[in-house]
Amino acid sequence: MTGHGVPGLPAVPPPGPPSRRVLLVGATGTIGRATAEALVRHGHPVVAFVRPPPPDVRGPRPTRWPPGVTLRTGDVTDPVSLRKDGFQGEPFDAVVSCMASRTGAPEDAWAIDHRAHLTLLEAAKEMGVSHFVLLSAICVQKPKLEFQRAKLAFEEELMGSGLTWSIVRPTAFFKSISGQVARVMRGKPFLLLGDGALTACKPISDGDLAEYLAGCLTDPERQGRVLPIGGPGEAITPREQGEHLFALLGQAPRFRRVPVAVLHAVAGVLGGLARIFPPLEAKAEFARIGKYYATESMLVWDAEAGRYDAEATPSFGEETLFDHYARLVRGDAVEERGDHSVF
Repeated sequence: MTGHGVPGLPAVPPPGPPSRRVLLVGATGTIGRATAEALVRHGHPVVAFVRPPPPDVRGPRPTRWPPGVTLRTGDVTDPVSLRKDGFQGEPFDAVVSCMASRTGAPEDAWAIDHRAHLTLLEAAKEMGVSHFVLLSAICVQKPKLEFQRAKLAFEEELMGSGLTWSIVRPTAFFKSISGQVARVMRGKPFLLLGDGALTACKPISDGDLAEYLAGCLTDPERQGRVLPIGGPGEAITPREQGEHLFALLGQAPRFRRVPVAVLHAVAGVLGGLARIFPPLEAKAEFARIGKYYATESMLVWDAEAGRYDAEATPSFGEETLFDHYARLVRGDAVEERGDHSVF
């Protein structure tokens, strides 16, 4: 027997937040899978709506889903498939989207970061969903690229939708800035743009970001807000990343510098050629994307001061980039790098 404040009897703990039934899209990426796991840990039943395997892939798809995740396949860009195969006429409390264009190319960006999300939003409203959690990106603060403009356009649609919304803008992902670990382990120098101190970031792990996304469902402070978020610790520069990596390997730091002018020249030349030969536009955009990430910090942008502000960039979680580097060096982790990897 239990009671509330009765001498000699243990108090009944207050009930936790109610579970929310969630439709999760973008679930097959590393962040999407981590988010599915975090949602289940928080007690939320999850339906992961994913693309069917390609026709040339035989046999069942490897199972990576924890108990509590129901897998459904279909096409999120198709309104009919989304309603018929995803929602299936069933009630959901929330939609969580970790979906993003694979390459950032203009056509892909507007198809996925904008139109597919609009299709998802319209279906969510039709099905009576009350809360939409969107994984966006901190780089949309200074939009110079098509995928940033596409993301911003949907953010505006979501904010005006009438639903409860949470827009999460994380800083750099571990996988985006870990590509040089294997390179350095092979005995090659760490590549730096300029002196390696031009940019800084507060990288966040998939697990910590997933935990933050899951918390948006029950934390009122994370609702109706745009939420920049970084990982724990101070902002770090590429040079500091390299120095720490060499220290983990017990080696003296060896760097190779790439002049900033090289990136500007490549992006400029390809951009000029694309105006004459339109099929080159995708390559020109990839060059612009590379230049952007190499020359802009992934921190909160202070427009009034005209600078990035590490102090104003919130920190969350427990895992640092250097913890991740240590696991890679030991062989305890394998990097799953995607199309947006910087190095």
